[in-house]
Amino acid sequence: MSDSPTIDILDKLVAFPTVSRDSNLGLIDWVQDYLARRGFDCHRVTDPTGQKAGLFARIGPAGDGGIMLSAHTDVVPIDGQTWTSDPFRLAARDGRLYGRGTCDMKGFLACMLAVADKAAGKTLREPLKLAISYDEEIGCIGISHMIDQLAPTIGLPRYCIVGEPTDLTLITGHKGKSTMRATCHGTAGHSSLAPQFLNALHLATDFIGAIRAAQDDCRHNGPQDAAYSVPFSTLHVGKLEGGAALNMVPETAVIDFELRHLAQDPADPILGRLRDDAAAIVAEAAKQHPEAAIDITAISSYPGLETPSESPIVGWISKFMDLPDGRTPDTGKVSFGTEAGCFAQVGIPSVVCGPGSILQAHKPDEFIAVSELARCDAMLAAILASIADD
Repeated sequence: MSDSPTIDILDKLVAFPTVSRDSNLGLIDWVQDYLARRGFDCHRVTDPTGQKAGLFARIGPAGDGGIMLSAHTDVVPIDGQTWTSDPFRLAARDGRLYGRGTCDMKGFLACMLAVADKAAGKTLREPLKLAISYDEEIGCIGISHMIDQLAPTIGLPRYCIVGEPTDLTLITGHKGKSTMRATCHGTAGHSSLAPQFLNALHLATDFIGAIRAAQDDCRHNGPQDAAYSVPFSTLHVGKLEGGAALNMVPETAVIDFELRHLAQDPADPILGRLRDDAAAIVAEAAKQHPEAAIDITAISSYPGLETPSESPIVGWISKFMDLPDGRTPDTGKVSFGTEAGCFAQVGIPSVVCGPGSILQAHKPDEFIAVSELARCDAMLAAILASIADD
């Protein structure tokens, strides 16, 4: 398709429709074969359904240490979006490459595989390691399932770069996230006798009031971090379901809510408060309706990232970011989550830095600029040169 190996690889990656709800095994098979033919030691980690998988791969010396590059394979759906070209066929127009996942984040995965090809022809003093996951878009589920296999397979790296789209600026922090479901149980009955029954939607609205109160407490009394556009932890109710007909008192109502918390504001105390609030609501309702209950379950979660600006990884990566001599890159924090928090949680110094803009992610006509891929290729080539003998 082009004179750029990275673009040729991206062309192949985009053609795999790896929406999170579907299997990614076709892409993983292709990538594993690509890496194995270049001498990488590959370890596949399959999800419990057998329909998805991730890879850990290494070339160079065995054991801990080395540099790890990380990307996810899944993309968001195209449902309800209007595209001007086939979203699963790479299209080049005016210096941009269009297709689902070009920005988030198959562009960086293509750069990873291109530098992997270069690594195959070199003698490495430290290993180059790759982490390629699934189901990141639905709560970093894949890497959470995979990460226990990292140390016993390719070994823990010295540093990790997660290549989410940051315009190749250096990101050292993001919030953690917990996705929760509260199922409210009342009693069913005819609406003409409504006061004799416990309306599960009323129970749900009482609990939503508790969530809103917890949000106010986070805003006014919780930790603050001015590096974020919203500088405190946030709670959000995204979905409420209940009731079958207007003349029926609903027996069940379901609330889906999320907590996005600062790294310095752990999730457990906030969620613990909400569980206590739910228990108090139920205790009051149970005085007349013993069947009352609110069951709160966790759907998914991932930790926040808080890499200090003075951390050695920041100075290290600055050498490869095409900055004036001696300049340290500006660092920032982002509101969206990444897998970097998961790596940091197991003791791997991690940052987020990748090509493309998050403003293009998840939209119709998603794209990445060819120039951004070239800059990323140059950065990764410099990193490879720093761990190679030739």
